[in-house]
Amino acid sequence: MNKLRWGILGTARIARKNWNAIHQSGSSVVTAVASRDAERSRQFVAECQCQSPFGAAPAAFGSYEELLAARDVDAVYIPLPTGLHKEWVIRAAEAGKHVLCEKPCAASVADVREMIEACRRKRVQFMDGVMFMHNPRLNRIREVLDDGVSIGRIKRITSQFSFSAEEDFLLANIRADSALEPLGSLGDLGWYCIRFALWAMNWQLPREVSGRVLSEFSGPRSPSPVPADFSGELLFDGGAAAGFYCSFLATYRQWAEVSGVKGHLRVPDFVVPSSDSEFAFEVNDVKLADNARIPATAQAANMFRNFASQVFSGNLNDAWPEMALKTQQALNACLDAARGKFPA
Repeated sequence: MNKLRWGILGTARIARKNWNAIHQSGSSVVTAVASRDAERSRQFVAECQCQSPFGAAPAAFGSYEELLAARDVDAVYIPLPTGLHKEWVIRAAEAGKHVLCEKPCAASVADVREMIEACRRKRVQFMDGVMFMHNPRLNRIREVLDDGVSIGRIKRITSQFSFSAEEDFLLANIRADSALEPLGSLGDLGWYCIRFALWAMNWQLPREVSGRVLSEFSGPRSPSPVPADFSGELLFDGGAAAGFYCSFLATYRQWAEVSGVKGHLRVPDFVVPSSDSEFAFEVNDVKLADNARIPATAQAANMFRNFASQVFSGNLNDAWPEMALKTQQALNACLDAARGKFPA
């Protein structure tokens, strides 16, 4: 069977998780890894091969340019810092590589539009790396939201994604550096909350947003502070509203709830499934579970499986880049409102 050949542009921790996901997908292989340090690439490949080996060890490059020039790379996974996404997404597209880009996609809506246009122009697929979008549970939740009886017309969506970071994270992690991660907790965690709300609303964009930076922080080399605590509100036509909270300072939480005129739905672990034995959610206080014993990593493997299937179809999926763009639009509107760039 043909397999999609992946190059990984960077050796971040999330890249290790997605190496495993590519391995588990059954439809893809990693053929190259690049870092700006060739020894770091070699070490990354050696460690990942020990855990999830491919038949042939991927090439280890000492520059991103070498990987993009490789003829045995069909698609590029980009786990680089947000501040570097625009350059390398566009360069990957120009090299004829399909692109899976980590979230948040960019610092601005204009940058995302430029990235998507570059991919369209070169006829390569673009998608952002939101794993929960590929969890089979989402299809079941959609059935409940659309049945007209269980929930009814949506009135309120709420969500929280947070974790309490250690002091060294607040001082040294790239997410404390506005040059690399200018959106802070809003980009790292709030992206998921906003994505869930837009998905629940069938991709309707809000007519009005508000936001508040509850606290901010910066590393020693950061040009400016980034949000550490953030709350936002999205108001939709038809009377629905969505509120979310994301934080590097609050205890670990990752829940989402939908309330309608007839009932309510709750997902206690909407970003990362907490169980290896079931993908559960609650409807009107009744737990619905899929006991198929699908491993929690399945949504990551499904992401790469779905991406490969789309590429092999010979057609571009225009919905995926549109999802990314709408998430970026809502996110940046919340941040602009919080910073007083227009009336909230």
